[in-house]
Order: sequence, then C-alpha cells, then structure tokens
Amino acid sequence: MLLPYVVIDSLTPEQARMWHDHFSSEDGRDPAVEEGIWRRTQDPRNAEQSGWAQDESGRRRIVHYRLHYGIDRSRPTDRLVLTELYLFVSWLAPSVEIASHRGDLEQWLAEGRWKPTGEGGTRRRGDLYVTIAEHAVHPQDERADRDTPEGFRSLDVVIQSVDYALPRASRNVPWDVLAGGMRIKVERGAPEYADDLSGLLDHLPFVLEAGCGTSVEAGVPPLHWLHEVYRVTARQGDKPTQGFSFTMAPAQDILVREVLTDTEHKIDDMVSMFRRLVEAQPTAAHRILKALYDGGHAVGPVATHNFDRLFARAGLPEAFMRRYDQGTPSMEYPPQARSLLVVGLHADRRHVQQRARERGLRVFYLDTEGVKEHGVHKEYLIEGARAGDVIVRSEAIPALRRLAELLGIDC
Repeated sequence: MLLPYVVIDSLTPEQARMWHDHFSSEDGRDPAVEEGIWRRTQDPRNAEQSGWAQDESGRRRIVHYRLHYGIDRSRPTDRLVLTELYLFVSWLAPSVEIASHRGDLEQWLAEGRWKPTGEGGTRRRGDLYVTIAEHAVHPQDERADRDTPEGFRSLDVVIQSVDYALPRASRNVPWDVLAGGMRIKVERGAPEYADDLSGLLDHLPFVLEAGCGTSVEAGVPPLHWLHEVYRVTARQGDKPTQGFSFTMAPAQDILVREVLTDTEHKIDDMVSMFRRLVEAQPTAAHRILKALYDGGHAVGPVATHNFDRLFARAGLPEAFMRRYDQGTPSMEYPPQARSLLVVGLHADRRHVQQRARERGLRVFYLDTEGVKEHGVHKEYLIEGARAGDVIVRSEAIPALRRLAELLGIDC
C-alpha cells in the first residue's frame, strides 16, 4: 500500500478550482481532512443495541479515523490523492476474548504480508505501519479514573501512514468524547405536521441549519453510510443485524481484518465518501436557498455538519458544526431572525434547536423522517421536535421549490 493513494485520477479544471477555493485550510479547520469518531459502550439505556445484561457489561469499542487529502500536480492533469491515514480501534472486553483477538490479529498480519520492523512489534506494509498494544488497565482509563471490569483487558490497534504524527490533544479527543457520556434519547414532543412550508412565510427571515438531506440529493452518501464502512453496526453476512445492534465483541470486528488482509480494497472503501463529495455538484435545493438569501428571506451562515462544502460552493456563507471538542456547538442567531429552518438533520443538534426556541424563534423541520438502508425504509423520527414546531415530511428540492413559488421567486 503506497501513498499518495489516488482517489480521483483526473480532476476536471472546474474540480481543481473548486478544491482550491473551498478545501484549503480556514479558521483552524482543514476541510481536506476527513475525521470520524464512534464510541460504543454497554449501558442499560442501550441494552437492545449493545447487548447489555446485568451479568455481562463493560464492553467498549472506539474507532477514530483521520484521512488527509491533497492534490497531486505531478501529472498533466491534477489528481485527488489520499496523503496521510490514521485509524485507531480500541477494545475493552473479557480477557479470553482479547487473547483470542490477539491471535486473530497475528493471523491477519501474516495473511496481509505485514513485515516486522524491529521497532517494538511494529509491522509495515508499504507506506503503512500497524502497532498493537494490550493493557490490563488502559492508560486513558487511568487518566480518567475509570474502573476496568474484573476479568477485562484492553487492546489498541493503530494503522497509520509512515511518519504520521497525531498531536496528543487529537489522540485524546475520542476519550474526551467518551468521558462526556452516551447521547441519551429524549422524549419527543407533539409537533405539528404541514403539507408545505407556507407557515414559514409568517416567520421570516429564517436561519438555516442543514444536515445530510441536501447532500444525499446531490449524490453524496448519507453519514450513516459510514457506519457500514467502519463496521459500527454488527453484521450477519453482508447485511446489518436486525435492530442494527452494535459491534460489541472483538470476534465481530471485521474492520481491522479488512484493512490488514485486503488493504487496498478497504482503503478505497474508506475514501469513497470523499470521492463522491468532490464529484458532487450543488443541487436545485442549494440554488433555491441562495435565492432566498439573496432576497433577504434567510440570514446568518448556514450551520451544517456536512464536510462536502456544497453550501459554500453554491455561494452561501457556511458555519461548520461537526465538532468533537464541544457538546453543543455555537450557533449564530442574527437579531432579525424569526425562525429556524432545519433541513434533513434529525436529532443531532437538538440543543441548538432548543436555543432557538429560547430566543423566541419558531422551529420548522424539512425532513423525510426516514432513511433507506439496503433498500429498506427505516422510520427515523425527529427526536428533538417539540410542541409548536412544524414538520414538513418531504425531500428538500420539491419543498424548497414550492416555498420559492410562494415567495414569488423564479428558480
């Protein structure tokens, strides 16, 4: 496995300009870095998905990845490439399972032809290193004064590009997220349902908060698709288990096996999200929202956790909110704002929506309240909706087009 790894072999001139304009470092954030964190623990409150039971609890799985992208200009046409890779998987499980998993890892390393480096058990394959560390008590648990269940051990696997140096603060982020506790579902209120966004006309201008709905319409996979790539959900054959239970036993963890034994194929799987978002174009939804901003019907930056920059590429001000170092990201509510329009976001920023209500803003949701996984529609109700909120069950493009018509805007 050699780096840089080609993600798109030949960028069009338009794509190259887009990259220069929208994926350069800004305000301490580097849009050319894709990062994700999942931490799964057993708790009575997630017993159905985690397998928690009174006599068996304490399992934990943490996944943290960072993928760095850049432009290779050594060829006649620019290429999008993966320049650096970091993948961290940590297990806390019964000692007998950790010992068995350690044996599996040795088998996978041999199968994938990873060669010893002579440096503390590190193995190398091309431009990638893998290190394995086992702990009776994990150093991060000592740091947080967290108990280790009796008879349990920890095992960390780090796969990273040669000479990659992740700052300590960044290495600590998943553990800081863990210390913040699991996200507890709240009891849904009694929102109103409407056929369209005509009710928004009495509450203009609005502030926009956008999730992955508009990106999905542009051809970008939904964020929950990454759960498949990083095997966050346990599987039966090639499909998630019924009930979408968590991967909570080392023997079920095929992510590391895939990276070690079929490296190039799995890396291509990991970069496919970024490939798709670079190839994507702003849709009619983005263009209509730009027209609404231009007409003074919307104010403030678009708050989004999407990393595809589609709103910025459509000429809209964008505020990135996918942060792991703060529980509730800051959200700008200009004084003239009278409502918050939430497009395709689901429950992720419910505290942001609560802040809007506290400031007297009416909250409108534009959301299908469902996701499709493996061709099956799965209901996904907006958890944070409350009495007084309005939900329009629709995809973004037709509902926003109708809103533009009501406002007399030709889009």
